[in-house]
Amino acid sequence: MRQRLPIGLAALWWGSLTTLGFMVVPLLFMVLPTPALAGSTAAKLFTVQTWLSMACTLLLLLISRSNEALAQVKHAPAATIFIAFGLFAAVLVEFAVSPHIVARENLKLWHGLGTGLYLLQWLAAGATLWKVSAPRR
Repeated sequence: MRQRLPIGLAALWWGSLTTLGFMVVPLLFMVLPTPALAGSTAAKLFTVQTWLSMACTLLLLLISRSNEALAQVKHAPAATIFIAFGLFAAVLVEFAVSPHIVARENLKLWHGLGTGLYLLQWLAAGATLWKVSAPRR
């Protein structure tokens, strides 16, 4: 069970980012009556996603330090870097970018920056999943 926990956490992290960012949010803008309503709903969902991402990454970092589960992974140092980067991107989006988007300040700039950071977080989560699910040494 312990050896599979990092894979499950990485899959939850990457899968939730994928589902929200590439299916749920675009669908909100297609089916809700106004872009403002879709945007406010998406903002709430992104906040939940950020907390889920932070929980997954923090647990992955704790696991990597507290037992052999992640340390046995062939590319553990690279996975740890991706995990830390993903955590940093999630925190930046939630606490540095989102307040500007919610306040509707320079939406093009902040939305673009938030989208870029979300994409980088998605890539970090995907790389982490790839690394932790690689065959053991």
